[in-house]
Amino acid sequence: MTTARDWLIAGAPGAKTSPEVLTGTCERLIEEGIPVARAEAYVRTLHPLVAGRAFEWTAGGGCKAIESFHGEASDLGAASSPIQRVFRTAQQQRNRLVAGHEANWYLSDMAALGMTDVIALPFLFTSGEVHAVAFATNRDGGFTDADIATIERAVEPLTRMAEILALRRSATNVLTAYVGRDAGARVLSGQIRRGDTELIEAVIWFSDMRGFSTMSNQRSPREVIALLNELFDCQVPAIERHGGEVLKFIGDGLLAIFTPRDRDLRTCAAEALAATSEALATLAERNARAGDSLRFGIALHVGEVAYGNIGGAARLDFTCIGRAVNLAARLEALTGKTGHDVLASSELAQLCTGLARVGEFEVKGFAEPVTAYAPTDATGA
Repeated sequence: MTTARDWLIAGAPGAKTSPEVLTGTCERLIEEGIPVARAEAYVRTLHPLVAGRAFEWTAGGGCKAIESFHGEASDLGAASSPIQRVFRTAQQQRNRLVAGHEANWYLSDMAALGMTDVIALPFLFTSGEVHAVAFATNRDGGFTDADIATIERAVEPLTRMAEILALRRSATNVLTAYVGRDAGARVLSGQIRRGDTELIEAVIWFSDMRGFSTMSNQRSPREVIALLNELFDCQVPAIERHGGEVLKFIGDGLLAIFTPRDRDLRTCAAEALAATSEALATLAERNARAGDSLRFGIALHVGEVAYGNIGGAARLDFTCIGRAVNLAARLEALTGKTGHDVLASSELAQLCTGLARVGEFEVKGFAEPVTAYAPTDATGA
């Protein structure tokens, strides 16, 4: 029999996720004769929205993950629970339970579930961060001293596994937040050298705020940032819901791509066009609430781009560049001149319905006039 401690020291072979590691630990503790009926691990994380994650395991019921968000009324675990006391003190907490006589709802709920004893222990990360794990039993009399000693021995290597998994998740979260989901995955997989690029066909989204220079000269920097965040909130969710990936924010501008990973370019084009309607509808709702008349222009184009790392030897940016991106930027500049909030290229119009020809335009950097199209529905004009 492999003990929980030995399995964890070996790197929890066969377990790749936090729920699998917690499940494997509890199952092996039970094989050792430790009467674990429930376990909960709480790990705070580095993420712009998510404050942390809780993992709840029950004997015979599997393990589920629950996310806690910044700004919620309560953090992970009840305010006066043993978990929160571990967070505050970094010390082990022990609670023998008597149903109907517990001081807080966390312990009352545990007692109502038939638990008789709860032991909460700190995960002490090498960074100094304190996280927590709790084990509960429904055996009459609770845990014995020998049971607790076995749990403590298992928690030592479990802490290191928790830290490794938390660091991996934090790296993924940070990369996703700053460079995008697909780009972040590529960086983590080793695509980190300058010149690591590939040519891909993509639908390109380029948007820009109307009158940004005038507005920014009339407001404080904090007001400008708050306003830009609101305008990006009108676009980013729509782009992501339709399978697009935001690559970068360029001042008041936004660059995104829709790539045919598991779909064709025609579908990408339709999704991108649908995202423009959704973004503009959200902007209209925002303006109605705020009493503003803010606008942004959006250009859509399809073409080949170089996708990957560019920059200095040790300071890189993961982005896409190429003639197609330049054309999208030029098209966006035409939105203000034509009065259309959305313009698409002739290449994209060949893939989509619901677009009408606006006209031909001379654009900087291109020898031939560019034909622009606009959505026929009201939201694009």
